[in-house]
Amino acid sequence: MQWSSLVTQLFGPYHGMREDGDFLQGEVIFDGEPLAVIGTTHHAPIGVRLALAQARVVLDTIARHPGRPILLLIDTQGQQLRRRDELLGINRAMAHLGASIDLARRRGHRVLGLVYDQALSGGFITSGLIADACYALPDAEIRVMRIPAMARVTKLPEDRLTALSQSNPVFAPGVQNYVAMGGVRALWRGDLQACLRDALAHTPTEDRRARDGAERGGRRLAAAVVQRVLDAA
Repeated sequence: MQWSSLVTQLFGPYHGMREDGDFLQGEVIFDGEPLAVIGTTHHAPIGVRLALAQARVVLDTIARHPGRPILLLIDTQGQQLRRRDELLGINRAMAHLGASIDLARRRGHRVLGLVYDQALSGGFITSGLIADACYALPDAEIRVMRIPAMARVTKLPEDRLTALSQSNPVFAPGVQNYVAMGGVRALWRGDLQACLRDALAHTPTEDRRARDGAERGGRRLAAAVVQRVLDAA
């Protein structure tokens, strides 16, 4: 879905969102209350400039509008693979973005992520996966690593990983698999305004991803391991 169509469905034709290259930003009114919206488009690669631009808006919202909810609209192909960004410290810029979102949550801002098109690797990890909860549209594409790349990293044959992906969501891309693993809390279908309204009202502030993954059968051991660590602390 195009971002312009999405925000029109969410906030009406006079939403006030603006596009600056791959960067989306706006302060919208939803159900009579202000909402900060930050996002990316055009399958944006997240480089230093884009990571810092998003972090700047998050920090400005914390400073100027305490408690204002933040919606992250996600469409990214992942980390910008350029020598310039590596030399400028892209790892630190992306960590800064993630830390800014985490700070917003700790300061009482409700932070929601919505994958409306594509979400890959580091660009997703430092945005939607750090929100209070991440949601997605049914046609969204989500993955951290393609099976050929996973084979190179794990040293397992591609056919073995392909077979594993049929029964284990951890090895498979796709939005339904991320729902099963708990990384995506739910899919938004139908009335998107109603979906956003429900998410703002009922999304838990504690991290439920491991528990959701266990309950849904897509990530069976994480919650138990986390609990064992907490019990031993």
